[in-house]
Formats: sequence, C-alpha cells, structure tokens
Amino acid sequence: MSTTDISAAATDARSTTPHLPQVHEPRNPGMALDLDIIQGQRVNTSAVERRCATLPGRRSVKKDHQAAWLLKAITMIDLTTLAGDDTAGRVRRLCAKAAHPVRADLLEALDMGPITTGAVCVYHDMVETAVEALDGTSIPVAAVSTGFPAGLSPYHLRVKEIEESVRAGAKEIDIVISRRHVLAGNWQALYDEMREFRATCGEAHVKAILATGELGSLRNVAKASQVCMMAGADFIKTSTGKESVNATLPVSVVMIRAIRDYYARTGYRVGYKPAGGISKAKDALVYLSLIKEELGNHWLSPHLFRFGASSLLGDIERQLEHHVTGQYSASWRHAIG
Repeated sequence: MSTTDISAAATDARSTTPHLPQVHEPRNPGMALDLDIIQGQRVNTSAVERRCATLPGRRSVKKDHQAAWLLKAITMIDLTTLAGDDTAGRVRRLCAKAAHPVRADLLEALDMGPITTGAVCVYHDMVETAVEALDGTSIPVAAVSTGFPAGLSPYHLRVKEIEESVRAGAKEIDIVISRRHVLAGNWQALYDEMREFRATCGEAHVKAILATGELGSLRNVAKASQVCMMAGADFIKTSTGKESVNATLPVSVVMIRAIRDYYARTGYRVGYKPAGGISKAKDALVYLSLIKEELGNHWLSPHLFRFGASSLLGDIERQLEHHVTGQYSASWRHAIG
C-alpha cells in the first residue's frame, strides 16, 4: 500500500525528530513593546467567519492522501493528560503511547517507519515521571505552569513553578497569561509578565496560553497574540482546555494571521498550538489545511505547529485502521493511557 504521499509523510516524520524548535529555527528573541502596532490591530469578524465556513467543505482529502496527512498530524500532537486523578502509572502509559502512537501492523501496512508524537504534556508534579519514561527518545516533556489553568496564584509562585519545572527536566513550558491585563488593556503589564516568564524558562521553550474564550473579543485575541510574541513567546496557544470555549477556527485565523504579521515584521517564525476540543481526525485535517493556506508548508512541522490533545490520537489511529482494513474498530482498541 505504498504511495508517494505516505512515503513523503514518513520522510517528513523521520526528519522532524527531535521536535524541539531550536533544532530548526532561530528562536524568537522578542522586541520592544510597540503600542502603535497593538492599538492598530483590527479584526473583521464577519470576514473571519466566512473564511472559516469555507474550510471543511473545500479542503477535503481522501484515501491515501488522507492517511498521509493523518500520519503527519500525529507527529504534531502534544499528547496530554491534565486530570486531577493523574497517577505515575497513567503518565508512564501515556509516554509509552507517545513513543509508539500507532500499532506496528498498521505502520507496516502503510509502509511507514517509526513515528512519535510531538511532545508529552503534563502537570509539573508529573514532569520527572515523564522525563524518566521518555529517556532514550527524542520526545520532549512540556509542563503546564504559572498557576494553570486560571493563572491567579501569587506571581512569585508562578515564576518559581517555571523554575521547578525546568529543573525537573521540562523542555517546553506552557504558561497562562493574566487575562485581566488583556481585559483592562494593560499591555505593558502583559508584556512585562510574558518577558519575565520567557527569561525564567531559559533554554526551555515557552508556549503562551491566551485562554481566548475568556478574552472578550477577537480583537483582544489579536492584541494579546502580538504582545506575547513581542515579549519572546516561542508559541502562542489558544486555550488551557479548561475554559467553556477552547480552540475554534475563527480564533485560529486571528492568531495565525498575527503570527504571519509578526514574521513579516521581524523575520522570526512563532509556532501555533490550538488546544481543547480537537478530538476528531477530520478536525485535525481542517486545522492542517488552514495552516498550509495561511502560513505555508514551513509551519507544517512539529517545531512550529502542535495540537494540544488527548483523545485525538485515538481517533486518528482508528481512521488509519479503517484505511488499511476497510473496517472501523472499537475505540477501546486504541487506548491512550
């Protein structure tokens, strides 16, 4: 069942490990806060919504092409567990799945070499367990930090939490911004906060979680995206996954275009991570189409694009099995952890 598309996906998957952004891109150093740029942000909500409405119908891929795109999507997943009842055993099982995300028989049928997910994302308390479980692989551990998900713990404790996560071995830190700075239009405070978080991360890459469902408007999303990139964010991320509204296509269009504008202005590429509510393979295909059309093929790689997800991988594996066998299997046959 070897095809050009599947072989290309296999080559892409192998060439993108290890997954850390610094392997491939000069890191975004940030820039001075420019309030003229921030205040000049505009969003045509109707146009954004029309753009999003066209995506699912116009950009449909089938058969071998779909299998190739789904294999690629797997390499861009931050496989995540952020539950209150997480245990060391669950995290170790998640890490085993991240290292072997698709059953060997399916990969063989697709003429596909070994692949892994982009990262494993856990709470700070589970970082050491994940690092130990992933020893010998190139998969980085991402830690949610700074009072995740609300970001309302004392500021010095949020900074300390980053320090402890880095010390425990996390290579990526997903921080949450203070939403109140956005809602109050206090862009200097948001910039200073993000700048210190970035500095505290050191060599670890920082993903700025905007919690877009709580920012009030798409214009605020655009402004917050620009401020975080100016302060040195390596990725901007939609959500914690704990808000009532998480990743949506309109929010993604706004954030992706902010990334495009920042790249045009500075020459530095910033990554994008939609998180929360992306659980179906067909949704992943829509997001990949959006990235390809708005940012180009360079961003279709784990060093610049990630899905924050837990159940997405199971549905993708189920779709790949259908591609190989012609039959859908029960979801329990593709357990995550």
